[in-house]
Amino acid sequence: MTEPLTGAPRTVSHDLPVSPEFEKFMAGDWAPTPLPADIRLAAADFTPTRRARLSARFPGERLIIPAGELRVRSNDCDHRFRPHSGYAWLTGLTGEEQAGHVLVLEPDGPHRHEAVLHVRPRSPRADGGFYRDRRYGEFWVGRRPDLDETERMTGIRCTVLGGQGDLPPGRDATADAELASALSELRLVKDAWETGQLQLAVNHTVAGFEDVVRDLPHALAHPRGERWIEGVFGRRARAEGNGTGYETIVASGAHACVLHWIRNDGPLDARQLVLLDAGVETDSLYTADITRTLPLSGRFSPVQRQVYDLVLAAQDAGIAALRPGACFRDFHRAAMRVIAEGLTEWGVLKSPEGDLHRRYTLCSSGHMLGLDVHDCAQARAKTYLDGVLEEGQVLTVEPGLYFQPDDETLPAELRGMGVRIEDDLVVTAEGARLMSSALPRTPDAIEAWMGELIESR
Repeated sequence: MTEPLTGAPRTVSHDLPVSPEFEKFMAGDWAPTPLPADIRLAAADFTPTRRARLSARFPGERLIIPAGELRVRSNDCDHRFRPHSGYAWLTGLTGEEQAGHVLVLEPDGPHRHEAVLHVRPRSPRADGGFYRDRRYGEFWVGRRPDLDETERMTGIRCTVLGGQGDLPPGRDATADAELASALSELRLVKDAWETGQLQLAVNHTVAGFEDVVRDLPHALAHPRGERWIEGVFGRRARAEGNGTGYETIVASGAHACVLHWIRNDGPLDARQLVLLDAGVETDSLYTADITRTLPLSGRFSPVQRQVYDLVLAAQDAGIAALRPGACFRDFHRAAMRVIAEGLTEWGVLKSPEGDLHRRYTLCSSGHMLGLDVHDCAQARAKTYLDGVLEEGQVLTVEPGLYFQPDDETLPAELRGMGVRIEDDLVVTAEGARLMSSALPRTPDAIEAWMGELIESR
């Protein structure tokens, strides 16, 4: 096995030595396999504007945006590769073959840059790497576009990858905080193509939730019902897109009180709720992020409905606060006011004032959404968390109540119950559009929806 061109050293292969005769035999008689002539990426109509906006932030500076490197999962097996979101946003390239590639914005005058992609060429058929290199060889991991094909796909000039260490010095997006912040801030407002990709991700996610409900009888019968649900949703995500945009949360019963429960190894109890937080990531790497809390029996009990109704009222208040010019934190404040007042009416709190309600809510009520599930996270606070909403931003609204099973401030009937409702919205001139409206939100609509899907199996 040949050593990989870049990346960590790999375990020596135990393959038998290759004879000179075999090397010669493998080197010849291969037909051309060009990609179709019309391979331009849809995103390539938008990436020049994105690069120009970044260029304007750093006049005269060399900017280096790596796709990232492969990471070992175990011994000689790598994790699936996903390019750095900034690289994908600037190039439109999203495939696993991008590992190790680097976009460089070279200064071309005081106020503009030339984009150059440093890419690994196709596996040459002369040196044996195409069939012996298990990490990058074409017969092991699939075909890569050659330089000309990559240029036609992206509209960006390409050159052979020589390793990032051979590049001239410049600002590196993986190491420079200012460049990382700029890449996040420039992505806060989505262009029309991005919004379309996010809607596609939402649509596929809705289909995945429907798949889950149809298969609940099987999940209920399995000793790891949570994992069964995870697998059902994952099938839809891989069939329709690149996979899930983040680790799916399937939390039944008290597991729903763990905000990022991804073990998903528990059984399902028809008397309890299940919280499903999941999103399909499109092939373009834009992800949805939706949560529904469902009664496993198909019907909410009175106390389950009581808790659900309060969370729904909080979400309604948060959604109503979304509009251009509103502070980003306004929707969270609106949702938490409803929660605090509701907990006070129940006698859990003595007053809605102050922050004691946070014992039962734990986290914020939403975040930006896009290429990353928690998108634009490197943006400065003044442009994001302490900023104002703008038309074209996409975000989630996801209040929740998490009543821990050992919380003695609660009546027994509430302990061990977690409810979150999360939807994806795009800010419009008039307020916000609910992108995930195809999934029911009210208890009555959820019960009817579940009944119809299970009966239609």
